[in-house]
Parts: sequence; C-alpha cells; structure tokens
Amino acid sequence: MTRLARPDAVLVQAVIAGALSFSHLHDLAEAAGQHGWKAWAYPVSVDLLLVAAWRRLRTLRDAGEPSRSAWCWFAVALVASLGANVATAGLLDLGHVPDWLRILVAGWPALAFLGGTLLVHRPTSPSEPDPDAAPAPLPVVERETGPGVQAATALPAATVPPALVAHAQKIAADHRTRTGSDIDTETLRARLGVPYPLAEAIAAQLA
Repeated sequence: MTRLARPDAVLVQAVIAGALSFSHLHDLAEAAGQHGWKAWAYPVSVDLLLVAAWRRLRTLRDAGEPSRSAWCWFAVALVASLGANVATAGLLDLGHVPDWLRILVAGWPALAFLGGTLLVHRPTSPSEPDPDAAPAPLPVVERETGPGVQAATALPAATVPPALVAHAQKIAADHRTRTGSDIDTETLRARLGVPYPLAEAIAAQLA
C-alpha cells in the first residue's frame, strides 16, 4: 500500500516564512529604486549570506575554532531580513523612501560580496600544516666524547647509506692490513670526515 507523504510542520513553516521574507525584501528593494531583476536579486543575496554564515558558524563550532566573524555576518544578514519585514509592515512609506535607506540598499551588493568572500576564504587552521613554515629541527643526539668531538650533533633519523658503509669497509680493511688491529671509531670518524654518532653507526655495521 502506498504511503501518503505527510508534510512536516516545521518545513511548511520555514517555507512560508522564507516566502514572506523574500517578498518583503523584494518590495523594499523596489521601493528604494531597484527595479526589474535587481529587486528580485536582493532577497536571494540576503538569504544566501544568511545560510552561508550559518553553515560556516556550525563548521567552526564543530572544529572548536573561533566563530566571531561568522556570527557577525549572520547578524548582518539577519538584520537586513528583519529590517525589510519591519519596514514593509506599514511603518515606512514605500512611496517616499528616505535617502539613507536608498544608500543602504544600493550598498548591499558590495557588503554581501565582502561577507561571502571572507566566509569562504578563511586563514589556515592552526591544526593544518603550513607549507611556508620552516622545517622542524633535526633530532639532537647527545654523547659524552673526547677532545675535538662535538658533544651534540644533529642527525637525520635515517639509515647509513650503503655506499658509505662500503667505503668504510675498505678503510677498515686497509687499517687492519697496516696495523694488524681493527680500526677504532675515532680513527674511522677522522678518515671519513663524518660526525661521531654517524661514525658509531657505521662502526656498528662493520663489527
């Protein structure tokens, strides 16, 4: 059996309120000298800014970020919508609109464009990586060493290149042939010209 669609009371109320507000904004814009398609564009602009500010507000609140700017533009759009509703309720003579209201209506497109741009193009979130930021410093490996050896050397957390290990093996073999003993870490460091912690890592692979 086909189920009949049951209208949602909240949705119906939202449609009625939106239609009335849309009509009031159109009437006010037309009374302020905006005729034809221009008068119809004003309520669209106000409603879009209102929805964009509300969505941005919810996104910022869910992310735990400051939402003051979104609240500001939501209030601007809400005041524009409520102002049109009140102005067309008989409190304003639409046949003789004051000059200040004509100025506000004429300046609304630029204000709405600014608000929409600021809502869409936001600064980089602190939680997101900044591509222009300086790279993080390399980890520092501390070790008590003898004279002439640095106490702390910054090394990348990476394996020793195989080519460097092969070169160290040749140096160690030559040292064993000439002296009859295995090469020590300090001599290996001096022959290779590398920091002491890296020489230790190479010596560990030669053992």
